[in-house]
Amino acid sequence: MPADLRSLADIDRLIHEPARLALTAILSVAESADFLYLQRETGLTKGNLSSHLAKLEEAGYVAIEKTYRGRIPLTLVRLTDAGAAAYKAYRARFKKFLEKA
Repeated sequence: MPADLRSLADIDRLIHEPARLALTAILSVAESADFLYLQRETGLTKGNLSSHLAKLEEAGYVAIEKTYRGRIPLTLVRLTDAGAAAYKAYRARFKKFLEKA
């Protein structure tokens, strides 16, 4: 396997999945985002979004806070320091791969 393909094989597959890549990209430029905003921006169903956020939370890439705005439930999501570092490393590795391709 050529070296440039090996470097792509080492990419963070958790982030590489398209829905999770979209989520980490959105969260990388926002302090936090609420669940409905993320759903609207990604086009994911509630169940699918919840599933992807759970995987990112398990990895320590996002922090999820369930709170209320008045009497309305509000779920806030933010990228953790580990998630920001993982996204930055993902982007750098993928950019390097594309430059060699």
